[in-house]
Parts: sequence; C-alpha cells; structure tokens
Amino acid sequence: MLVCATLFWAGNFMVGKFASLENIPPMSLVFFRWSLVWLILLPFTYKEIIKNKVIIINNLPLLFFLAFTSVGLFNTFTYLSLVHTQVINASLFNTAIPAAIIFLCFLFKIEKTNKFQILGLILSVFGILSIITKLDLNVLLTLNFNKGDLIMIGGVITWGLYSAFLKNKKFTLPLLTLVHVLCTFGLIFIFPQFLYEYSQGLRVSFNSNLYYTLIYLALFPSIGSYYCWAGAVSIIGANRAGIFLSLIPFFSTIMAIIFFNEQFNFFHLIGSILIILGLFLSNKKVQNA
Repeated sequence: MLVCATLFWAGNFMVGKFASLENIPPMSLVFFRWSLVWLILLPFTYKEIIKNKVIIINNLPLLFFLAFTSVGLFNTFTYLSLVHTQVINASLFNTAIPAAIIFLCFLFKIEKTNKFQILGLILSVFGILSIITKLDLNVLLTLNFNKGDLIMIGGVITWGLYSAFLKNKKFTLPLLTLVHVLCTFGLIFIFPQFLYEYSQGLRVSFNSNLYYTLIYLALFPSIGSYYCWAGAVSIIGANRAGIFLSLIPFFSTIMAIIFFNEQFNFFHLIGSILIILGLFLSNKKVQNA
C-alpha cells in the first residue's frame, strides 16, 4: 500500500509541474481536482457516511484538522511551490517529511521513536540526496532558497501533522469513506483559495490538457494514494510509514528514465541501495523501544 501511494504521489509532482508549464492556476487545479474526487466517490460512500454519521459528528474537530492539513493545505503548498521552483528542489524538501513525522509524533507523544527508525531515516535521506545531487556536493551547496522552496516547507509541516494525527485517531471508518469525508471538509478550505485566485484574474482554460490532468490527479494521487496511505498508517504506524515517502523522488527518477529516456547512472544505483537499506531498518521492530 505504501509503495502504491508513493508511486502515485511521484506522478503528482510530475503532473503538478506540467500543469504549471501549461499555465493551469495551482489553486484552481486543487479545487477542481478535489471536486472531481468528491463526485467520483459519492455513489460509493454516501451510504457509509449516513451509516457512520454519529462517528463523524463526534469526531468533527479531528476530521476538520486532518482535512485542513492534507486536502486543504498540502496540495496547495505543493502546486504553488512547483510554480516557483524546480522539481529537484521540491523533491529535496519532500525527503524532510519523514523527519517531520517522527519529530511531530515524538513532540505530541503519539508514537515512540527507536534508533533503527532514526538510522533508517538518515540512510534514506542520503539515498535521495545521492540521486538528486548525482553525488555532486556542489549541486546541493548551490541550491538557492527561493519563494517556492519556502512554500514547500509549509507542505512538509502540514503533511507531517496530518500523518501524525491520523495515527492518533480513536475511531474507525471505511477507508474510502474517510477519504470522502476529508475531501468534503477539505473543499471548505479550498474554495476560498479558488475564489481568491479567480479574483486575481487567474482563470482555468478548459481543454484536453486540463481534463487529462484532472483525471489522473483524481484517480491516483487523490483516491488511490489517500486510501493506501491511510490504510498503511493504521497498520504499521506513522513513523514507519513516513520513511516510505523517500520513495517519491526515487520513483520520479524512474519515471524520468522511462518517459524522458534518461540513463540509469552510478548515483542512481547508490541511491537505490541506500533507500532500500533505510526502509529495511525503519521497519525493524525493537522490543521495549
């Protein structure tokens, strides 16, 4: 489930950059993306929502918080950052999400952290750095923090909060129902963003590029990834799940090789080995940890 979630999210970064190059306004993209998700899920979840309305009402504060941090903020931060910065920068900041999850879980006393998770996190980060820097330290040292980089830091924080508190929930809802509920509440936060962008004269052009983009974003990074991520976090915990986010830039590299005919180089091999080792260590259980 975590591999599927990260694979779909890797595509989200690529499509998000494509949308910025096609002059699709980022906040409008977020609004139409989640509106389409809402419509797709409605026939499959409305009965479960009615059935579990008491659980939903009793947990409104947490559900609103989860919707605000994930649907309402993370997607906006991501697409806005890709307007102002390169994918390599966004991917680099994306590797900080597992660290943010581990730190926030520790800060809010949601989960304990063991030495293997810390070591796995470090190895995974070095693996990603090996890929995105091509083992050239100058590539890392010369990255200039711009507006897009700072925006992506907001995405790192909001997704860390979402993942940490998702694990802390005490109620159970069917996964697709949970995604639909978060989508519903998230649209409440997204709509004002869309109206602000519209008031600034940033309008969407309805064409085939927009339609294909929305179909992919609705089915895979939205429904597919959220379903897989929520299910995985409930099974193995936010800390261990967070390490898998390091696969997002790794998969982005693989897709670049397939679709753009880029070559698999030595730094790709080193990065892959480090990521695999990191994932192995992060999933190692420690008694009395």
